[in-house]
Amino acid sequence: MTIQPIVEGHGDVSAFPVLLRRFVEQTQTWAVRVGRPIRRPRNQLVVEEGVKRAVQLALVQPDCSAILILLDGNSDCPADLGPIVHGWAVEEAGDVPCSVVLAHREYESWFLADIESLRGRRGVRIDAEPHPNPESPRGAKEQLELRMLPGASYAETADQPAFSAMISLSIVYSRSRSFRKLANSFASRVRAMGCGIDSWPPSSWTRGS
Repeated sequence: MTIQPIVEGHGDVSAFPVLLRRFVEQTQTWAVRVGRPIRRPRNQLVVEEGVKRAVQLALVQPDCSAILILLDGNSDCPADLGPIVHGWAVEEAGDVPCSVVLAHREYESWFLADIESLRGRRGVRIDAEPHPNPESPRGAKEQLELRMLPGASYAETADQPAFSAMISLSIVYSRSRSFRKLANSFASRVRAMGCGIDSWPPSSWTRGS
């Protein structure tokens, strides 16, 4: 059984499967595979024709059992754009379970939520502080670079997957509403694929530990 991701960013192609595989490990749903993401530019994933074409491509991937679309929210309200994209995707996906998640505002906001786990690694300062409201900045990448050493810069295709492997899932879950949406959407899709999950989210996550 395979969850087929659809993403918009070049960094997402390598980074998003890292997060999804960590969810697989957390839930011990070892029968679930994560497919290589299908990448489409944002302008194709916010219009009906583009979304449906991406879903069509996902459906012909080997053993596609569920589809998970990830977009950066940017200036769009997730509560507005998410249901629209989801409706187009579900209409095309038919019986294949499908979810849409918007990282509010950018994928990198999840790193801002748990900068503590990144301290001293890949150029992040050892005294870097988490953003008090990680989903508020419109320039999450720039906010991340402000927490890096002088001269260091954020390299999306290299740092995004690396940071995705380092952050604490429980801490980001406690601090980021859009990350909770992602984690819960993953669990929902896995259950729709017929895999049992005893408890979700883990009790340690809800305690913030």
